[in-house]
Amino acid sequence: MYPIDMQFVCALQVELGPVTEMGEGRGATRRIVPIIGGKFEGPLLKGKVLSVGADWQSVYTDGLAFLDTRYALQTDDGAVIEIINQGFRHGPQGVLARLVAGEDVDSSLYYMRTCARLETGDPRYDWVNRHIFVGRGKRLANAVKVELFQLL
Repeated sequence: MYPIDMQFVCALQVELGPVTEMGEGRGATRRIVPIIGGKFEGPLLKGKVLSVGADWQSVYTDGLAFLDTRYALQTDDGAVIEIINQGFRHGPQGVLARLVAGEDVDSSLYYMRTCARLETGDPRYDWVNRHIFVGRGKRLANAVKVELFQLL
């Protein structure tokens, strides 16, 4: 086994607006979920999620959702950091139905993982430009919680 070292960066709570259904696309149902704000806090980053961006989802007939988000973070000291976060959410059909209904479902019952790329022009946070980040997520009725980790 080859362990990968990582460290916890922050926990994000990303607030979501009403879903826009696009209908059937190339083999999946397409939806746009606006990102309308939120906050993040941890040992390496702290601040607010700006009200800009969206999650452009593709949901397949077996329930697999491809998550493709782009939004911006603003640290408490004023740096703006772009985050592009892509990944998958899937699980048993009954669990996914409960998520769609807006229920608070234990995140151990489904898989929601992402790979994030962060970028900023602020020299204080140049380190985010040079690392890979992974996330573990939980879907709430009107928000997503993501624990973000930096691969070392």
